[in-house]
Amino acid sequence: MSRTYRLVVACPDRVGIVAKVSNFLATYNGSITEANHHSDPVTGWFFMRHEICADSLPFDLEGLRTAFAPIAKEFGMEWKITDSAERKRVVLMASSQSHCLVDLLHRWHSGELHCDIPCVIANHEELRGIVEWHGIPYFYVPVDKENKAKSFDRVAQLVSEHDADTIVLARYMQILPPSLCEEYAGRIINIHHSFLPSFVGAKPYHQAYERGVKLIGATCHYVTEELDAGPIIEQDIIRVSHRDSINDMVRLGKDCEKNALARGLRYHLEDRVLVHNNKTVVFS
Repeated sequence: MSRTYRLVVACPDRVGIVAKVSNFLATYNGSITEANHHSDPVTGWFFMRHEICADSLPFDLEGLRTAFAPIAKEFGMEWKITDSAERKRVVLMASSQSHCLVDLLHRWHSGELHCDIPCVIANHEELRGIVEWHGIPYFYVPVDKENKAKSFDRVAQLVSEHDADTIVLARYMQILPPSLCEEYAGRIINIHHSFLPSFVGAKPYHQAYERGVKLIGATCHYVTEELDAGPIIEQDIIRVSHRDSINDMVRLGKDCEKNALARGLRYHLEDRVLVHNNKTVVFS
């Protein structure tokens, strides 16, 4: 994959943004390999993501940031420029269900996910062998119902020690404390079934089966202090019918969870997700 710089911008919409950025890049012979734009008529905001061939520019990443800063100031931009060659460090968290974790490990092992996985943190021991087979450190951090703060202090310590850019809850069945959600805002990704808020609590597929649902699915979103209410990154669905048993629905639902989480993480790793208020613009 050719090395590119990713310019991601969100700002109040006005005439001339695209022209200004394009002329700036053309001035330095910057070759745009991918360009995405979206104007939101409701909020009046404009969103943009460009990939620029790194070798076509006369300066490095910091040089590009310095040169672009005056334009960003002129248009009141929220912006960042990243290097596709720099791999994000993703800490995975899991409980006892393996499907999402194993799927991500396979995609990482095969080179499909361009990132580093410095460790896996889990509150159960069941998945240790699978993780360590991949040569990744596995940390067992049980969550004491009587003293959850101590457990999550250890989680926060491990995340910090491993310089995590992103945390992925691969079916981690514990609620993260507000302090961790705030520190890693926009960098914690979760996956769950898409029955919420209709079928809350244990055995949602059993509840859905009893109601005779015709669609099941999964939602991948960023984690906020409000449970399962963060900005949605990706969703997946599949049709079911009266012919499908509870076991069929669970199996199909797990497929949706794996696919939605993998796509959502890929979009995040490639800086394709722009968060504005509690919504996202995803240039997939």
